[in-house]
Amino acid sequence: MISKKFRVLSLDGGGIRGIFPAVILSEIEKELKTKKKGNWQIYQNVDLIFGTSTGGILALALSIGIPAEEIKNLYFDNAKKIFGNKKGFLKCINHSSHNRASLKSLLEDVFKKYHYSASPKLKDCKVPVGVSIYDLSIGKPSVLKSLYHHRFTRDPNLPLLDASLSTSSAPTYFDPYSGDMYKDLKGDVLQFKNKVDGGVWANNPSLIALIEAQKAFNKELIDINLLSIGTGERIFLEPNRENKFGIWYWINNKRKRIIELFMQGQSQQVENILSLLKNGIDRQEPDNFSYLRLNTLFKTEIENIEMDETDEERLKELETRALEVYNENKVEIYKLLNIEV
Repeated sequence: MISKKFRVLSLDGGGIRGIFPAVILSEIEKELKTKKKGNWQIYQNVDLIFGTSTGGILALALSIGIPAEEIKNLYFDNAKKIFGNKKGFLKCINHSSHNRASLKSLLEDVFKKYHYSASPKLKDCKVPVGVSIYDLSIGKPSVLKSLYHHRFTRDPNLPLLDASLSTSSAPTYFDPYSGDMYKDLKGDVLQFKNKVDGGVWANNPSLIALIEAQKAFNKELIDINLLSIGTGERIFLEPNRENKFGIWYWINNKRKRIIELFMQGQSQQVENILSLLKNGIDRQEPDNFSYLRLNTLFKTEIENIEMDETDEERLKELETRALEVYNENKVEIYKLLNIEV
């Protein structure tokens, strides 16, 4: 019998590259469905889910019982609807490059499908969940949370659709998101305006999820198992290649390197901090908690898959990478989830 640990799942941002974690999670659910017969869904096998951007969408979907396979298919089948309406460079001077109407419609339909044809709210989540956002109106980061602590009265009545569209409103890709007013649990009417992607400060939300497990659930570090899934990392300049590093290099109508650079740097620093917490500065300490990071590296500019990629063959390449990572780490994944397979 595997000893019971507090299981935390953390999901990075990365646009359409959310296919990478979706594929891995779908494979886990397939395995569990085959072996366990009953509780095979992700939300039934973790104790806390945190996500950012596309990882936030995935986290919220999983938390109300949507199978990972369905989210994976939603991305594959609708990549061109979500990201295929890219505006030209001149229009992007005053507007974001994509219109979120298709994404909004797709998420609205799938959320209602799994919630009695009604629009679910954060309080309807079947497992504790949190998604990161940034509030432009007050200039501060924030985490939207389901009702898993008595002090969390602000967010439970917020529709999942609003939470999903705000955490995934990456600057330059989508406009800041504003939803309707809603009431918190105290009865106060709150505005929900000008929210953007939490990837600007927590593209890898693993660290805030770990702290949440300790402070909101009173768990000791040694009793936490953390599974963190990225969406791919890239090389920004290949060796021996010279370039001009003006504005056009960093952001243009095809690539937004500067956005990826900031988000990737933040994600990697979280990895560094978690490694220090796990094994100390010299990496000689015994494990202070159990932690597994799953990710993939795009080693060249040609290999890299943009966050708004729509080409089916490129997305299939991402799926292949995810399957390889899953198969290489199966034993450790199920160990972290306290599952014997």
